[in-house]
Amino acid sequence: MHPRTTRRHAALLTALLAILWGLLAAPPAATAAPSATAAPSATKGTPHAATSTPRTAAAGTFRNPLNTGPDPYMTVWKGNYYLTTTQGDSIRMWRSSSLGTLLEADPITVWTDTDPSRNQHIWAPEFYRFGDRWYLYYTADDGVDDHHRLYVLESDRDDPAGPYHFKSRLTPPNHASDFAIDPGILQHNGRLYLAYSGINQYQHNGINIAPMSNPYTVSGNAVALNAAGGCPEVREGAEFLYRNGRTWMTYSTCDTGKPDYQVWMMSLPSTADPLVPGNWTQHTGARFSRADDHGVYGPGHHAFFRSPDGKEDWIVYHAKTTSVNTYTDRTTRAQKITWNADGSPNLGRPLATGATQDLPSGDPGAGTYWINDDGRSSGDGSATFTGTWNSGTGCATQCFWGDDHWSDQAGNTVTFSFTGTRIALLSVRDTGNGIAAISVDGGAEQRRDFYGAIRTGETLQYLSPRLPYGRHTLRIRVTGEHSAQSGASFVSVDRAEVYTR
Repeated sequence: MHPRTTRRHAALLTALLAILWGLLAAPPAATAAPSATAAPSATKGTPHAATSTPRTAAAGTFRNPLNTGPDPYMTVWKGNYYLTTTQGDSIRMWRSSSLGTLLEADPITVWTDTDPSRNQHIWAPEFYRFGDRWYLYYTADDGVDDHHRLYVLESDRDDPAGPYHFKSRLTPPNHASDFAIDPGILQHNGRLYLAYSGINQYQHNGINIAPMSNPYTVSGNAVALNAAGGCPEVREGAEFLYRNGRTWMTYSTCDTGKPDYQVWMMSLPSTADPLVPGNWTQHTGARFSRADDHGVYGPGHHAFFRSPDGKEDWIVYHAKTTSVNTYTDRTTRAQKITWNADGSPNLGRPLATGATQDLPSGDPGAGTYWINDDGRSSGDGSATFTGTWNSGTGCATQCFWGDDHWSDQAGNTVTFSFTGTRIALLSVRDTGNGIAAISVDGGAEQRRDFYGAIRTGETLQYLSPRLPYGRHTLRIRVTGEHSAQSGASFVSVDRAEVYTR
């Protein structure tokens, strides 16, 4: 949040090979390396065609990111995943039957507002079902950060995607005119409580909990929790798990721009009053934090969801591929969590962005596969280059398989050939990157600027239109041009994600 498959042995072998390639997809640990868009002092490539033998796509796997926005919240309802992230000017929702196809899902705008007191800086929406209606909680302001307040919408029907109508502002009496963000709902002993981040005696962004008489009415004063966190400035984004006789509250600490943004935890016995601060037990140390060897920084502002069959618990969160202190490059990712012997949740360590994971149990399958810039593919895909390209592993953890190709020579091209219905291109943005011309199946070119104010990897550069299922090509041409902000005209090529359904 700103500032703050098998019937014969041959078929079995094919499937196993596909899974093996997928498991290898996580970029290996590597030391710090120079920018892939620096002058061509790295390994200089020669004109070549990088190809690979087509392999069966692993339908039961996926790779992050799931969305280009931060502050994710997700649930599974009637066979679909529903996801929201911070968009700023509205509330948008993405719906998909598989976790692996959320990145290519088309957004549904579920809320915009004409009221000038609450139609800007719309952050961190979360949505819950009570009775036969959905309630969508969020924070917004009038353009001034300190004027952020909490609001709730109510659906017109039993559908997470709405439509919605404005229901009310959420105001604890003792903080009626105070800054407040990140509303979430604690469900404890048959009662509802509003948890949010706002002003208290411990932080400007501290954890507060207030009672509710129904999903849209705060019925009493908020109490403050003196939550620990390793950094002094922020305690935000409280989320809850209920198991083993306790309520587990996880929350994010440190400013979200920092690479050290992380998740800590408190817990409460299932019979205890959450409005008594002394009933909460503080658990020491970060429970989910940066993983430099995986190229993951600032993981947090998370939520939890169950697999479609209800057998697994998962975390959805945002993180960055840069260690720079910045609010940009926060993308949505997901991975499975487990439970410790003492009954507490084990959130694990953040996985590299492109790491291939099994889909949640009960997920019908994404039908996706990857093509690496060197031509290796987990499906029917290849990459063919014209002209002289630089290539190497200097990209390290910021790139898929730890490598990429890059060129600033006008007219050089790379063509991804694939079988499917859509393709996404992910690669490096950098201060020395320029403009690429991209075309599908030999059609009209579209220009895309690969420049970025800071260097980030596995960034979504282009998502093709939806195509009839079949054989297609995606061509990226180096134009030799760049914007006024950029220092050079390099174009980086890394991973293509192919969708087959």
